[in-house]
Amino acid sequence: MSLIQKEIYGFGPFTVDAVERVALRDGSPLVLTPKVFDTLLCLVRKRGRVLTKEEILHEVWPDTFVEEVNLAVNISTLRKALGEGPQESRYIATVPGRGYRFVAEVQEVRDSGEGNLVGSPSHSSSEIASIQEPLNALDQGAANEPKPSSETTTVRVFWTPRRLAIAAIPAVSLFLILIYLYRVRNSTAVQTNNLSIAVLPFADLSPNKDQEYFSEGLSEELINDLTRVPNLKVVARSSAFQFKDKNEDLRVVGRKLGTANILEGTVRREGDRVRIRVELTKADDGFQLWSETYDRQISDIFAVQDDIARSVTGALQAKLLSRDGSPSSAQARVTNPTAFEAYLQGQYFLERGEDKADLDKALVFADQAIQHDPRYAPAWALRATAIGTKTTIGWMEHEEGFRQARHDADQAIALDPNLVSGYLALALVQENYEWDWDGTEASLKKATELQPGNASILSYRSYLYECLGRLDEAIALTDRAVTLDPLRANAYLGDLLHFAGRDEEGLFALKKALASNPNLEGVHAGIGKILLATGHPQEALTEIQKEPSDWQHLTAEALAYYVLKRRQDSDAALSKLIATHATDSPYQIAEVYAYRGEANKAFGWLDTAYREKDPGLNQLKVDPLLTALRSDSRYTALLRKMRLPV
Repeated sequence: MSLIQKEIYGFGPFTVDAVERVALRDGSPLVLTPKVFDTLLCLVRKRGRVLTKEEILHEVWPDTFVEEVNLAVNISTLRKALGEGPQESRYIATVPGRGYRFVAEVQEVRDSGEGNLVGSPSHSSSEIASIQEPLNALDQGAANEPKPSSETTTVRVFWTPRRLAIAAIPAVSLFLILIYLYRVRNSTAVQTNNLSIAVLPFADLSPNKDQEYFSEGLSEELINDLTRVPNLKVVARSSAFQFKDKNEDLRVVGRKLGTANILEGTVRREGDRVRIRVELTKADDGFQLWSETYDRQISDIFAVQDDIARSVTGALQAKLLSRDGSPSSAQARVTNPTAFEAYLQGQYFLERGEDKADLDKALVFADQAIQHDPRYAPAWALRATAIGTKTTIGWMEHEEGFRQARHDADQAIALDPNLVSGYLALALVQENYEWDWDGTEASLKKATELQPGNASILSYRSYLYECLGRLDEAIALTDRAVTLDPLRANAYLGDLLHFAGRDEEGLFALKKALASNPNLEGVHAGIGKILLATGHPQEALTEIQKEPSDWQHLTAEALAYYVLKRRQDSDAALSKLIATHATDSPYQIAEVYAYRGEANKAFGWLDTAYREKDPGLNQLKVDPLLTALRSDSRYTALLRKMRLPV
């Protein structure tokens, strides 16, 4: 007679053992929190039926009142574990306005009535104990799942092989399982040589779905906090946010971002209250290192932010320290909720930065934040960055624009001498307007001291060395930035390698960037320029035609047609570039004339670029398209005017 009645369900590559409370995929365990497992079991047991949200809530949280958001989080987590997106419905179908239905075909397996499952070998109690022992750490992780004090459910994780009821397991399989469990046990403590984390954009679960700026802003603030931790590799926002709304398997995310740990969460905002749920997960096996739910007033958001950062770094066996070795303080950043909310909205539009309207909105919200709290330093840094960016692009008159940006950056630093965004805003002005290279280096050195793991600072420093003609140093820094910002930094690395004459490596980096993000501007044009330099003009033209950025497309097209001896087409592309981008791209017009050997016209447009403070001029020392001009005395004179080394 069986000591334990087995209840095992199989669907697709998955097996669920209700008694041992384990879920497997092809024999490998899915690490699920207790309530996520209960949700899966509820759906599988009542497969084919439409279960209302109330039914599931009653079964998974009996005698406990919880909000629907808990169920939504569980369903989202479960879909990720099963490897399906929210619109796929291979296993779980959402029935709008009603609930959920488990739609996959399920096989139910029963035991033989003799104490062993049909077709399975028996195992001694010592063998079972040897398998059970390595799972203590997972029990502790599951115990971290927040639940009401009245709840007494515990989880005993026991890993049984896939299809245990119908397939015999040879001794070698058991041996491999034991090895796997040993590795899991020993990997629960994070290794100091792989302290890395990606903060994914938090999901907005607010009733009106109108808090995206708030949920993304909180994610970005946490990234900034974590970059202060020495020796912690923090994936840059631009790469981590590529996975927004994609619901991708965390193992895939970890592999693409090159990170060992992933922090994700949800935000539900109603009035002046906010509920934030956060989970820290190991990317390779889905093991949950830490989770917590915060239900607070919006005025407590800084304390919550610090609490999350401290808990995360505690779970990663690190200490969240500020520059002077003391814990970072929420009090140093405190402001009133209205100012902070306006700041987050402005930061949202600044980061999106799709067009002039976005930068204008960023500036409006920065002004609102400053009106509500004139001493809130991040708002001044936001204003300086928005104005500096608009001016650099050519959407503000350069003299007045950079004057305002400099004033606001200085104000931010005066209010908070430890604010990284203030020093980056100042460096933008020093580099693109004042051509104060020593001052730029000093600002970036200070920023590096404050946040040594910030990918943006690495990119700023790399760009500085590029301007100064120190390509080897620029490439070395960008190599480091690639580890933190793999989905964006490869594009910049490709350009630098091309400038250094390492075209084969540059081509590889640009193609890698394109594979990560097919919509990146400038990459097709960059590939086209390398193909031109290596003697493949027709292939270059084909690649350039794919470039989405108009001014970069026209610039590269004029070059390709010239090499192909299609002078009329080259003239047409150049004429269109002049007609549509004379005010924002005089440097690129000069590049085309220089490449075509028309030195006088090239220098004429370089003079225009100098007067207009075109940031393209910063590439003067390294741009291979200007090679024909470098023996001209006018070139040396221009370097001196820009205070660049001759």
